[in-house]
Amino acid sequence: MDGTPRNGTPLPCSPLDAGQARLIAESFRPMQAWGSRRDYYYTRGKLGSDPLYDGVLQHLPDDGQPVLDLGCGLGLFAHVLRQRGRQQGYLGVDVDSDKIARAQRAGSGLANVRFDCLDVQAPLPVHGGHVLLLDVLQYLDEAPQLELLRAVSARVAPGGRLLLRTPLATGDRRDRTTRVADRLAWLVGWMGTRPRHYPDPQRLQATLAAAGMQVAPLRPLHGRTPFNSWLLVAERPGTAANG
Repeated sequence: MDGTPRNGTPLPCSPLDAGQARLIAESFRPMQAWGSRRDYYYTRGKLGSDPLYDGVLQHLPDDGQPVLDLGCGLGLFAHVLRQRGRQQGYLGVDVDSDKIARAQRAGSGLANVRFDCLDVQAPLPVHGGHVLLLDVLQYLDEAPQLELLRAVSARVAPGGRLLLRTPLATGDRRDRTTRVADRLAWLVGWMGTRPRHYPDPQRLQATLAAAGMQVAPLRPLHGRTPFNSWLLVAERPGTAANG
């Protein structure tokens, strides 16, 4: 046995319903009638098909601690947070400056939300709270992945959580489908870098445990999508500060 999970009980979560997805997508409509609607339709499709947001929110305490979202893309999680009535501070960072500009425009009406352009391999922002690392690791080589996990762990406050979704190197059909989709996303220009390394679950868990985190078992978080998505929840022991 190599420790790679072959199955598991999927998290009981669902994508946003059509109305919720459409309301958020409206923020991404172009200002001009002839402008590109790519982000609008992408947002509707993503929120309406991927159980990521519901699954992560089930494990993100509503305790007032701020959220750092690494590799935030268009910042959809910030919109879902506010739609669900969560008011904790949010900082989303991404290496893609064009996506960050679009996130800033679409999120301009969201209170206590910021977006900055930053490579996750650069020094991370000062932060103490919860951290999200969603569908990012496979775009880094193995050594930078583990270094990022150590840096991220240092920014999780006592009582805070790291919520990490990633594909894993399982060698099955979902693994193969994910690798093809990730490469296509790079080839068409949606992602600015190619996929580099699909993580080994034992290395992930051991690295986080060595950084002082309490790590829960990996759970599938792919819903009805064909992708090999797994959720890892790691918590810093201690008591959360009042927010």
